[in-house]
Amino acid sequence: MMYMNNWNERFIYATFDEIKEGLTTDVYFTRTRRILEKNGLIDAVVHVEVTASKLPESYRWGVFAGLREVIKLLKGRKITLRSLPEGEIFTASDFYGIRVPVMTIEGPIGEFLELETPLLGFLASASGIATKAARVKKAAGEKIVLSFGARRQHPALAPFIEFYAYIGGADGVSAVLGAQALGIRATGTMPHSLMILFRAYKGDHTLAWIAFDEIIEKDVPRIVLADTFFDEVEESMLAADILGEKLYGVRLDTPGSRRGNFEDIIREVKWKLKARGFKDIKVIVSGGIDEERIPALVKAGADGFGVGASISTAPPIDFSMDITAVQKDGRWVPVAKRGKLSGRKEVYRCNNCLIDVVTLEGGEPPKCPKCGGEMRPLLETYIKEGVVIKEPSPAEEVRKRVLASIQKLEL
Repeated sequence: MMYMNNWNERFIYATFDEIKEGLTTDVYFTRTRRILEKNGLIDAVVHVEVTASKLPESYRWGVFAGLREVIKLLKGRKITLRSLPEGEIFTASDFYGIRVPVMTIEGPIGEFLELETPLLGFLASASGIATKAARVKKAAGEKIVLSFGARRQHPALAPFIEFYAYIGGADGVSAVLGAQALGIRATGTMPHSLMILFRAYKGDHTLAWIAFDEIIEKDVPRIVLADTFFDEVEESMLAADILGEKLYGVRLDTPGSRRGNFEDIIREVKWKLKARGFKDIKVIVSGGIDEERIPALVKAGADGFGVGASISTAPPIDFSMDITAVQKDGRWVPVAKRGKLSGRKEVYRCNNCLIDVVTLEGGEPPKCPKCGGEMRPLLETYIKEGVVIKEPSPAEEVRKRVLASIQKLEL
């Protein structure tokens, strides 16, 4: 079914139905369908595997995410889907340098031919966002990480970004619809425009802080944006004097071109607040924050981070999908293109060493090549012959798994 869309009247994005029907595919898949149909091959049963060609920017590991989107995409198709659980840590290659299949699909090629493009897109984007969020959280340790990046991407992606940022380890998200998708409360402070309007119309921008305290629900932390008209130190002192013990924290968001040495500013704010008796007020920083900047800011005394573009525009994971076996005359025949390894495979992991080993299906489970211990299989069946038999874990459980895993890893 082809859609007649008036692109001048609608936002330029694909709907759920358009994606499910394969309309976001690359055109060579629609041409391939015609060729396969003419040659009686559209019902050929294949085994395909999804692997990461490489991880971005020399990352050592990634966080696998996007499985729940793939299940929605393939639900009802006559295929069997096996996959890593969502939130599982993965590497591009195993201990021996073999590419690790993060997902496999078996079934007639015509059932999912055009869906390869959106499937890879879901995994690439979700895993990229979750991986970056996990790296940021790893750098921040026990400090707060909030996802502030919805404004740096297409608005249709806001809930998607926030969902997978949270899965990756963010402690909160700012976009309203993203928080709804997660079943949590949106987290945020206040914009500069609030203080500007109070100064212009009321004569004093600090009245905006008082109005926030009077109007906003009492269980929302009172975090004041403290850099609108005066320097960060002076505004932080003013906020503490005005709100007193009700002040949870101050947020410093001055553009990099004006902020000077951010670490020194944080140290001065923390020191002078403490000297005035406000030792428990948190300092939250935002604006150009990523995992590389965070350690120095933590050392300077920052208590939390609002992270925007670093997470929302995270580099995608470069996944590819390849046929590695076909069913012929009732049996599986290994076959793959040049540079890929043929056959149906299993993935095993040593829980002690976090080492993976890929084997051909049907072989004996391997022992860990490092410690000699038992290894567990990683791939689980989520769809069997078109029926969803297992759902991904809830977002909160996935997040806990990620946080536990990254404690054992290095950036």
